[in-house]
Amino acid sequence: MKARISNNNFFKKGAQVLLKFGDSVDLGYAVLSEDKFSLLMGAISNMTENYAKVKVCEYRNCSKCDLSLEPELTEIFAKSRDPEELKYYWIQWHDAAGTPTRKDYDTYVSLNREAAQLNNFSSGAEEWLSDYGDETFEEQIDSTIKQIMPLYEQIHAYVRFKLREKYGNDVVSEKGPIPTHLLGSMWADLWNNIADFTTPYPDSQLLDVTEEMIKQNYNPTRMFQIGDEFFVSLNMTKLPQTFWEKSILEKPNDGRDLICHPGAMYFYKKDDVRIKQCTRVNMEDLFTAHHELGHIQYFLQYQHQPRIYRDSANPGFHEAVGDVIALSVSTPKHLERIGLLKNFKFDENAKINQIYRSALTKLVFLPYAYTIDKYRYGIFRGEIKPEEANCKFWELRSEFSGIEPPVNRSEQDFDAPAKFHVSADTEYLRYVVSYIIQFQFHRSACELAGEYVKGDPEKTLNNCDIYQSAEAGNAIKAMLSMGSSKPWPDAMEVLTGQRKMSTDALLEYFNPLYEWLLKENKRLGAFIGWEKSKKCIST
Repeated sequence: MKARISNNNFFKKGAQVLLKFGDSVDLGYAVLSEDKFSLLMGAISNMTENYAKVKVCEYRNCSKCDLSLEPELTEIFAKSRDPEELKYYWIQWHDAAGTPTRKDYDTYVSLNREAAQLNNFSSGAEEWLSDYGDETFEEQIDSTIKQIMPLYEQIHAYVRFKLREKYGNDVVSEKGPIPTHLLGSMWADLWNNIADFTTPYPDSQLLDVTEEMIKQNYNPTRMFQIGDEFFVSLNMTKLPQTFWEKSILEKPNDGRDLICHPGAMYFYKKDDVRIKQCTRVNMEDLFTAHHELGHIQYFLQYQHQPRIYRDSANPGFHEAVGDVIALSVSTPKHLERIGLLKNFKFDENAKINQIYRSALTKLVFLPYAYTIDKYRYGIFRGEIKPEEANCKFWELRSEFSGIEPPVNRSEQDFDAPAKFHVSADTEYLRYVVSYIIQFQFHRSACELAGEYVKGDPEKTLNNCDIYQSAEAGNAIKAMLSMGSSKPWPDAMEVLTGQRKMSTDALLEYFNPLYEWLLKENKRLGAFIGWEKSKKCIST
């Protein structure tokens, strides 16, 4: 049995810790010589520093070059409907955040492979996969993605049809991949920002409480207070005062180059937990606040464990906890309970709209997340050569997501590190696992709360709110308190009674939308699937 020193960040990877646990020890990057360790840390630091400092010029105003990813570019991708403007910013970001890192990335890959082999793994891919404790886990993930693809293909076909209606055949082809810049985010990982013109029933009331939050003078602190109160209502742990004193909940205005990607931190001292998030007052960031507080709650529940067990049962568990809460928070039922939604008519049309919006964040994310690490496994194993690294990335994005870049790319470009997790050496499979198991957790918690009964149209997974259910909270807490002291199937069994990851709950949650899409795409004559992209030139 191998003990794995947590790799949540590269500082922990470098910790000089000697630990006897079973047959062998994984020292992470600390296994390297001092010179090589410093070289590796320098390469990762260079990439993350480059990511943090990227600024781009305004569209049609090249004299103003101070736009950051957060909040400016993120807001532009969420709101702009000008394909040329979006194309411009997409190119500017990828050229600045990705391409300059290529030399450092090659150094990182070489030393990552050497460290993995010194730790008795064939490559960094196998080292990352070892966190899941099952030699067949990669095959299980491959199977999982195949299971969700029929639903994904229906959503993809519907969205592409709507994009063609809006932008025309010259911008979006009938059968090709969707240009990535049109989907509402820099990486087309989430599509919820284009819900305004793709929603199935636009005449039905749309679930968006952003205006009400502004009207009620919400600020970042209040958003996290609302999240804290949710966990307390489940008989879980109230945030310590030091959390409020030491966290960064909104973007500092003192000129610091802060990476605004949200993050939760635990400093291995009692109750020393913090969050860094450049929080905006909107519904999306309200849900993100609950997600980040899920990490914090996990830290608080397992902090009594011996230090080596103060981690999640597997990396996906940590990501799933807050999202389980967000599945409740995002229901009309809960938003009414906390006074952000009034007189909302939740009829069948509104229900399809809600599940559709959830699919634009949950379901469409899965092929994207799967691609990020499938690509890096190929890099780590040497299956993808340095001279083909960019086009292989887009080949995988086309194959699994039906997405392509807005302009031709080549091996002179390097686009994968324009995503934070790639530049920062952060494993991404955890998000695939999270987006599957959170629905298993959600179903079990809903059963305990009396909010879900299989076959009951009044108590469905997609309208369940576990708020104020101590029964659900106690079961979640029992799972979290185990930390990594037991194999992850043991932890899952505590809450769900199941020992394997399954798409059953996810597919049940989205089934009403799937049935609607089958009929609607047939009515529209929307093409299902996509042709291979030709937007990256390898020579």
